[in-house]
Amino acid sequence: VCKRVEAELGRRPGGPRHGPRPIDVDLLLLGDLEHVSERLTLPHPEVTARRFVLEPLLELDPQLALPGGQALQGFTAAVADQPVRRSSPL
Repeated sequence: VCKRVEAELGRRPGGPRHGPRPIDVDLLLLGDLEHVSERLTLPHPEVTARRFVLEPLLELDPQLALPGGQALQGFTAAVADQPVRRSSPL
């Protein structure tokens, strides 16, 4: 579903990893589900290492936690030095 949404919004496969793209849709968390396969890892392996991911998630749910109960709020200090720019108000 994520790949289909990306294609509909103009993303083409095969670009450079972490390169510019019109849209990037990632599945970050799915309740308490933990899953590892060739195509998908849940929770997303970098969900706690990216400020631009953590801050919006915590705006939606300040109590959000990883499977097993570890609060995402506890990871914000480690990424506080990463620059983030809001492109528009919520």
